[in-house]
Parts: sequence; C-alpha cells; structure tokens
Amino acid sequence: MNLRILLLFLIFSCFRLSNGQERREDSTRFSLLYMGDIMGHDEQIWSAENRETGAYEYDDVFQHIKDEISEADLAVANFEVTLAGPPYKGYPTFSSPVQLAVACKNAGIDVFVTANNHAADRGKKGILNTIYRLDSLGIPHTGTFPDSASGAKLYPMIIEKNGFSLALLNYTYGTNGIIVPPPIVVNMLEKKTITADIKKASSKNPDAIILFLHWGTEYDTIPSKNQTELAEYFFSQGVDLIIGSHPHVLQKMIWTKGNGEMKDRIVVYSLGNFVSNQRRTRTDGGAMVRIELSGKADSIYISDAGYYLTWVYTPIENYRKKFFILPCSKFENNPEFFVRPEDFQKMRTFIRNSRRLLDNQNEMIEEIFFSGKN
Repeated sequence: MNLRILLLFLIFSCFRLSNGQERREDSTRFSLLYMGDIMGHDEQIWSAENRETGAYEYDDVFQHIKDEISEADLAVANFEVTLAGPPYKGYPTFSSPVQLAVACKNAGIDVFVTANNHAADRGKKGILNTIYRLDSLGIPHTGTFPDSASGAKLYPMIIEKNGFSLALLNYTYGTNGIIVPPPIVVNMLEKKTITADIKKASSKNPDAIILFLHWGTEYDTIPSKNQTELAEYFFSQGVDLIIGSHPHVLQKMIWTKGNGEMKDRIVVYSLGNFVSNQRRTRTDGGAMVRIELSGKADSIYISDAGYYLTWVYTPIENYRKKFFILPCSKFENNPEFFVRPEDFQKMRTFIRNSRRLLDNQNEMIEEIFFSGKN
C-alpha cells in the first residue's frame, strides 16, 4: 500500500470511527445539507489577501451563514476551483489559495465533491495538488483521483455517521476540453460507468445512494431534456438523491413520494452559485437544500426537505470589494444592514426571481426561512 493510499485510508477511517456507530434500533434522524458552486474569481482572491502579511483570509465570507451550515449533520459542497498553488488566478483557469478550503471547513462544510468542468484547469499538477492538500487538511472529498487504483479503493465514498450509512457518487459532464492526463481520474458523466458504480454502491447496503452531478446548460433555469432523462434513468438504477450543479443559476427541485413499488426520491437540478463574483441576474446567489432522513433499524425514509435562498453581498470596504454569503430570509427585511440601498434592492430582485421560479416549478420542496440572529 503506497503512502497516499495509506494516508487516505487513515483519514476516512478516522472520519468513520469518530462519527459512526452501530445502527440504532430506536427512531432517529439525519440531516443533509447541499450547496452549489464554490468558486474563486480574481476579485475573490484579491479580496481575501492581507496586504500587510501576504496571507489569505476567507473566514469572513461565511460568517453570516456558518450557523446554518454547522447545524446539519453532513454538509456537502461543489468545490469548483483547484488548489494548484501560485500564481493564484480566477477564470478561466482557477487556482485558489488553500485558505479557501480551510475557511469552508471552519464554516462547517464536511465534504467536497471535486468532479467539475474546472477540475483540470491547471493540468496534472492542479488535480494532484488539490487532492493532496485536501487530504492534508483532513477534508473528505470525492470525484477526482491520482490513479484508477486509488479510485477503486476509495470509491464510492461511504460516509458512516450517527448510525447512518450513505454512498456519495460524483461526476462531471466534461473538463472544458482539457485532456485529463493519465493515470489521473476525473469521474465523467457516462451512463455505463455510473451504472456500474451504483451497483457497487448498492452492494455496500447504504441507507441512501446520492449522485452529485455537474451537468446542464449554463445560465438556463430550465433543466435540459438530457438532465431529466438521466435523472429518471439513475433513479431506475437505485439512486435516492440527485444533486446538480454547473448552470450557475437555480433550477427546480422535485421530491417524488414513494409507494409500494418505489422509494422516495429527490432531484435538485441546480443549486446555483454558493459563492462567486458572478453578478449577472440570477447568478449572484443560489440555494442550500436540506434533506432529512428518518427511520429506525433498516427502515430509512426521507422525512423532510426544503431549501434556503442565499445571496452574495459584495460591499466595498476600505477600497476593496468584500464577499459575504447572506441567508436571504434573514436579511430581506433589514435594509439598514446594507451600505448602499441598491445592494439591498439587488438582493430583493434575486429573492423575487428565485421564489417565482421555484414556487412555480418545485414539487414538495418549499423554502425554509432562517430564524437565527443577524
């Protein structure tokens, strides 16, 4: 066993041993929280840099949303940058300081999915550095691997926590035309491969199989025919939850109740942007979807599901643009918080557009309103 595989084995063993336990016989609940795209545009990098020390500081980005993230039993996000090292750069070939990942962990994000169209932005070095740095931070992640042998040992990711067992699978439609250099693996959205992986995950008898897919058409609020057909196919193969990212805007969420022949299932076609410098209409925010599993012994079902709207606030402080992820319902009636009235109105526009879309198209999944303090 090489050193990398040994390191990963120890990380995941610790994650499982510290949180896992025997399946409880009494009724219990487990909350899942999913976030969309965590990006690192140039302005975000410049904003995080401490001009005096040269260090990078991202914790402030999450200060208004940290409590809601940490409340979940398991929080998962799409990490759509590389940690390739300097020179740090945003679009189109992302490389962010490692402190971004540290701040995500500090905010309560437990797991990253890394198979997305920017995974190969910095080539072999970028993919490997991202993997190794996340490993060194003790942040579980899936979707990219240094080689097929590592993938075979570590995939599908099985998360055991609070008496629940979950299988997490992650794939991307592509890597922006950049060839992934062998032996590195970036999981691609290929039906045959995913079908085999679902079968492998099923053999481990998890309580739920979750697909996190990087798919769809950028900036389109309506799922494509390809998305809807793939969702139906993967559900037919035994998947329970499908979470989508990539379009950078919100798309509908559907909870289909089970019956005697079918289990409950949820598809969230796109969560939009969790944090980025995209400021076009509908791209300046996103949603976190919260799904609750309940049951006892081996009888597990979806007991609740809802979403929180989030918006990225970018005021100028000390001649520098700042980035703060705001829980919308906590701030939508608080115009005094905003430095400029137009920023408050922009957030209100995002909220109005998002509610109109999701109120009309969602099925069985409604907005959750924040109750914490500002």
